[in-house]
Amino acid sequence: MPYRAPLTDYRLILDHVVDFAQVARTDRFAEATPETVEAILTEAGKMCEEVLAPLQRNGDLHPAALENGIVRTSPGFADGYRAIAEGGWVAIAADPDHGGMGLPMAVTTAVNEMMAAACLSLQLNPLMTQGQIEALEHHASDAIKALYLPKLISGEWSGTMNLTEPQAGSDVGALTSKAEPNGDGTFAITGQKIYISWGDNDFTENVCHLVLARLPGAVAGTKGISLFLVPKRIPDADGNPGMANSLKVVSLEHKLGLHGSPTCVMSYEGATGWLVGEENNGMRAMFTMMNNARLGVGGQGIGVAEAAFQHAMAHALERRQGTSLHGYSIAAHADVRRMLMTMKADVFAARSIALACATAIDMQTATGEDHWAKRAAFLTPIAKSFGTETGVDVANLGIQVHGGMGFVEETGAAQFLRDVRVTTIYEGTNGIQAMDLIGRKLADGGDAAFRLLDEIEAFAETAKGTVPDLAEAVWQASETLRETTEWLLDQGDMDERSAGAVPYLRAFARLLGGHFHLRAAMAEPGSAREVLARFYIERLLPEHTGLLAHAMSGAGGLYAMSLDDLAA
Repeated sequence: MPYRAPLTDYRLILDHVVDFAQVARTDRFAEATPETVEAILTEAGKMCEEVLAPLQRNGDLHPAALENGIVRTSPGFADGYRAIAEGGWVAIAADPDHGGMGLPMAVTTAVNEMMAAACLSLQLNPLMTQGQIEALEHHASDAIKALYLPKLISGEWSGTMNLTEPQAGSDVGALTSKAEPNGDGTFAITGQKIYISWGDNDFTENVCHLVLARLPGAVAGTKGISLFLVPKRIPDADGNPGMANSLKVVSLEHKLGLHGSPTCVMSYEGATGWLVGEENNGMRAMFTMMNNARLGVGGQGIGVAEAAFQHAMAHALERRQGTSLHGYSIAAHADVRRMLMTMKADVFAARSIALACATAIDMQTATGEDHWAKRAAFLTPIAKSFGTETGVDVANLGIQVHGGMGFVEETGAAQFLRDVRVTTIYEGTNGIQAMDLIGRKLADGGDAAFRLLDEIEAFAETAKGTVPDLAEAVWQASETLRETTEWLLDQGDMDERSAGAVPYLRAFARLLGGHFHLRAAMAEPGSAREVLARFYIERLLPEHTGLLAHAMSGAGGLYAMSLDDLAA
């Protein structure tokens, strides 16, 4: 089944679930009218359906390869990238002063999700560039902005971020890459980086790397790290790619999935770089890029989930097996129906969470109000984790719906799971996202969390007049989560919080999903939306009870068993 852009879902969520209208009412985003957004999403959806989706299998069957030091990309990827760049889809939220459209992040999030659904391996390239653009907009010098941003925004050049080293994964402060001043304002960057997504390609004029490295005399740990912009080719006096820089792709990683995306081991050998931001403050600049990427990665999970659902739905409608009172295809069987409805309900929940996060980012950008910044920060780890877990869960169910044929590569069902699996790992594992949520994101005394819970309960009170049973279930779930949040805040030992961080995050996502489904049901009472909301609230939301029990179990049980006994 060909991919179909879920434009109806976007329309409902933006109009009735996340209140995108408040974004369009601001001076900053006044041009993002419903008509404009509809036209943009329709055009992007068409490009995804007609140009990118046909490339999905090419990337898997004909992976990127390194030949004599040159990365050769999968068949058709160059044309697909050209369609993305020429359509202006690389950075539609970027600053108009440098060629961007200046559109809201919510629109970018929807477009990115569609591109990921159509061809995740290729979409990863512009996603990395988007993050680099945002980092440069916030932290680079005016000279760097003037030279690099127009090229990155147009898609003529692409961007990467280089954090990880063999001995420094999530512990970024352990990196050993070094930067020596050249005496002319540039720096010589030396070191090796691994897991660099789209570290090179054969279809952009230049590849621009943001590299974390340590200056001479810098203190140990993250406080001694600086950020540098290191291009593959050094721009000449006219700003065009000039001589080759002293860097190279050593090898490509052999991965479970995402075969069309070249994940590189990069070597920098005295390569020329320019400082971005302040010395020894590179993590602050890099986190700008990473936070952008975390929402984007959540969207990747949702996109793959949507594609996997559509693929499974088509198979279920066509496959005839056994008999049922409700029809002859396997879609009529109760357990298959359960899987399909679970897939659809979770995709809607995850998509709504991501767009709510993006809307909060837009409101903070437009108003500068602190509570919007706190909301965006609070929702980011939830959007990343639940979006990617939904991708894995839905892709896994997609294989199950296919039965034995799902385990056969020719059906394409397995590719979704192989491709999406890494999204729960990169840009900060989902465990790290959960630790961030119960740590820094509750450091305000729970203000951001309690504001969300207050809104959920207020809406549930309103909804009791229309769908009283569903509204009451959401209200009760919110109260239980409030009690758990208070318990976490009372724990002086961070291990006590950390032990339940992952179930707490998922419980919060489950509640948000219930809230957003309730809003959809209220927007279209008596419709299929209400039926789907009832399925989610009655069958999936109750999972939060066990999750919260886990969240409040503390750390004792985790350490009661010795490592020797655990390994026995």
